[in-house]
Amino acid sequence: MGAPVRDASTTVFSGHGRCSLDLSVPLPNLSKEFAMADLAFVVTTVAVFALVALVARGVTKL
Repeated sequence: MGAPVRDASTTVFSGHGRCSLDLSVPLPNLSKEFAMADLAFVVTTVAVFALVALVARGVTKL
């Protein structure tokens, strides 16, 4: 029980207890993906409100 053993949950077991390791891989494009998702959300929201405004304008002309 002297040698540390890693399991799938990235926890190290040793003779003195357990400790957690940070084995995560940095994702450099993640912020760009969030920015594109935010931009898509804003564009879609503006388009929906523009469509609602056009429909409302058409209804008032009837």
